[in-house]
Amino acid sequence: MEIKSLRGANAGFTLVELMIVVAIIGILSAVAYPSYVKNIEGSRANDAQGGLVSFANALEKRYARQNTFLGNAAGGADTGAPDANLFPSELPIDGDRKYYDLTIAAAGVNTFTLRATPKNAQVGTGFLELDSTGARRWDRDDSGGVDGTAYENSWD
Repeated sequence: MEIKSLRGANAGFTLVELMIVVAIIGILSAVAYPSYVKNIEGSRANDAQGGLVSFANALEKRYARQNTFLGNAAGGADTGAPDANLFPSELPIDGDRKYYDLTIAAAGVNTFTLRATPKNAQVGTGFLELDSTGARRWDRDDSGGVDGTAYENSWD
């Protein structure tokens, strides 16, 4: 029985073979990375939606005591960042990196509109809104406003 050495004419990889492997890895990365980024952005948007619902619940609790949605922003204002004793002004609540600023966009005695405005890595994904009637809006095209179509009048 003859044992052949691994050294010789057929040992190792050629430069062409290595370049083919590098090209395949590059193509797979080019396809997978945008999908990964989109999933991460979607996950952060879901966190913001949950944060808006929690913010609305905190506002409703305060309404039960005060009979008004006015005066719940920082410094007793009607609109702007929430009062620190009511709810945090950034999302996610836990963690070091914040991707949304929370504000009271509009308030009245019996109505409110809350907004989560994207920042940092989420910029360009459009703001999310929730109002006192439960209506949910999302500026999907990041135009600075919702156009009233079914496309932007939901979080789906």
